[in-house]
Amino acid sequence: MAVRQAAMNARAHIEKRRSSSFLVSVVIGFVAYFGVPVAFSVLGRSAPTSLRSHSSRQLHSFRHAEADVAQAPAEVGEEFEFQAEVGRVMDIIVNSLYSNKDVFLRELVSNAADACDKKRFLALTESDAPPEPMKLRISADKEARTLTIEDNGVGMLKEELKENLGRIARSGTANFVKELGSGQADVSLIGQFGVGFYSAFLVANKVEVMSKSFKSESDGKTYKWSSTGHSYRLDEASEEVDFFGQQSGTRIVLHLKEEAQEYLDSGKLSDLLKKYSEFITFPIELYNEKVQYDQVPDESAPPPKEGEKQKMKSVPRSVYEWEIMNKMKPIWLRNPEVVNQSEYTEFYKTTFKAFDEPLTTTHFKVEGQIEFRALVFIPSTMPFELTRDMFSPEGRAMRLYVKRVFINDKFEDLVPRWLTFARGVVDSEDLPLNVGREILQKSRTLKIIRKRVVRKVLDTIDDLREKDPTKFEQFWSSYGKYFKVGLVEDLDYKDELKRFVRFWSSKSGDNQTSLDEYISRMKEGQDKIYFVTGEGRRAAEIAPAMEKMRQKDYEVLYMVDPLDEICSQSIVDYDGKKLVDINKAGLDIGKSEDEKKEMEEQIKEYETLATWLKKQLGERVQKVQISDRLVDSMATLVQGEWGMSPMMQRYMKSQTTSSASDSAFAIGSRNQAILEINPSHGVIKALKNAMETNPDGPETEDMVMMVYETAALIGGYTIEDPGDFAKRVTKLMEAQAADAAGSMDAEVIA
Repeated sequence: MAVRQAAMNARAHIEKRRSSSFLVSVVIGFVAYFGVPVAFSVLGRSAPTSLRSHSSRQLHSFRHAEADVAQAPAEVGEEFEFQAEVGRVMDIIVNSLYSNKDVFLRELVSNAADACDKKRFLALTESDAPPEPMKLRISADKEARTLTIEDNGVGMLKEELKENLGRIARSGTANFVKELGSGQADVSLIGQFGVGFYSAFLVANKVEVMSKSFKSESDGKTYKWSSTGHSYRLDEASEEVDFFGQQSGTRIVLHLKEEAQEYLDSGKLSDLLKKYSEFITFPIELYNEKVQYDQVPDESAPPPKEGEKQKMKSVPRSVYEWEIMNKMKPIWLRNPEVVNQSEYTEFYKTTFKAFDEPLTTTHFKVEGQIEFRALVFIPSTMPFELTRDMFSPEGRAMRLYVKRVFINDKFEDLVPRWLTFARGVVDSEDLPLNVGREILQKSRTLKIIRKRVVRKVLDTIDDLREKDPTKFEQFWSSYGKYFKVGLVEDLDYKDELKRFVRFWSSKSGDNQTSLDEYISRMKEGQDKIYFVTGEGRRAAEIAPAMEKMRQKDYEVLYMVDPLDEICSQSIVDYDGKKLVDINKAGLDIGKSEDEKKEMEEQIKEYETLATWLKKQLGERVQKVQISDRLVDSMATLVQGEWGMSPMMQRYMKSQTTSSASDSAFAIGSRNQAILEINPSHGVIKALKNAMETNPDGPETEDMVMMVYETAALIGGYTIEDPGDFAKRVTKLMEAQAADAAGSMDAEVIA
């Protein structure tokens, strides 16, 4: 309540002071966006002590300030106070808006690139002279603890410095684009949020900006804007800045905080520039330290003999020179028709630190309501980060750029989870990012981009399947599981992915088969797609239910792991044909009238045996019934319509965490099993005879358990007591041995 009341008081104070409606909306919007508790905890606890103490003093003085700015005498320069609302928002920006301090360099470099873009546009539209060559330069001074970012772009007028840098969320880029009106499609600018510049205060306790405008209304002077984050001063620059010998530009000098000294290291700066600004249009030069080796006489070596040269040694020497950081060109901006495969491969290996060749390359551009370009690769081998965890966040490598400025490569909504293995670039002109450019907001634009990227990738894989089966087999071997997961969890692409999934089958040999290929081989009159589950191809092949399928020459798909079985449950049907598990009760494979009549007679004859077996086995099985799917086997265990195969039961049990859950699961799954017996088998006939003549005898009991346990083992189930099973097998072997010995004795006597 106290926090909420504080928020209400702050809002009432803002409205009472009748400040500009724009800044009121900014403050209220920021508080609403980050949550009242977060925003005020930042102001109350997370902010540095100096900021908190200053805010309390400043708030009192702001209550007596005018809505705009307090102006000092012109002859000694001009000093301004940020408005009260701006002071509050500044604290939020510095302490909460940006989660990673490194982004300050991205923001300032992006702003500098904007300035160069503006200058080029103005030069082309308002001047006959060709645009000047433009670039950005970054240098660090370890002794002065300053970092300088400089460009020879459009620069700013005195009033623009005051308007653009003196007010938060006011962007010169946004205004520039707005002024262009219908011509905005001819420029490509970022930084339309107006707060990126203030990210400098994440690492600096003082910021100086010197700027000279390119515009025709410029007075030709360079102005200096400086601030410590609480107020700012605007003066005419006391020193002349040449901006690389050009007529306009901006220089930003950051006086770094004690805890931000790492940004004076050229290696750190180089890494950040290559990460965030590698594809900026204009050259970015970093004043970098290099080590050179000079050859000097080796004074420790003995004097050379007559006619010999003095022995030399290498001495390292540090030199500083300007090094271009963004040599890699944004290949996705080029027309796909003029890019060859070697260029794609080089870009793939360099950008994604890969050692393999890309299996496929998808390069396209979308224009219309939204505009973006995309370049997507499928690696020929599984990326290392995904070898242990197929959905590891570290394995995501779809890089999002907004007008060639890197934003993030971990956006989960850019491509679906089942395309985690894809590597690529999406460069959008109008994706809605938050003011920190780190969070992608839910939007129709994002949905369209996602849909188009997925569509193009699937088309590429389709082409691969039709034109290069060998490569497609390689693709499926590496990434087939991802498509099966997508079929299960992504309802938007469920029907689309059905035609891609492949399984082993009884007629596909050493290759897997698709559902379309299966249907093309179906027998006349067959209206179902049959499958069987088993842990491996061999287990599926020897399933008792396969006997009848082989007899009728029906092809059967093999679901050889839990994902296959889950996938089959998601598919349900394909091309109007239902998927049927031949190990489930109620299997209908079509019988003639004679077969139906024979089955009815067998059921009547063996109904008493089935009832007696159920009584003997108790809760081990749900029921016992006469089977029409067996040919050579004496019995089999099957599941009800909604039951789980033994493979799936083991998988589900492995996912439980408590012993209570384990035992409950085991009882439930066991009760689902149905024992089917083959009335034509000799053992079943003998068992029927034993039931009628000696139902309580130990031999009869052993025969019952042997029938059940044998069916369980061949069906992939785990028997309850392997020791008892071994004893029964041993007893059977001993009986056979005794019979054999008796036969031999009889022969000898004879």
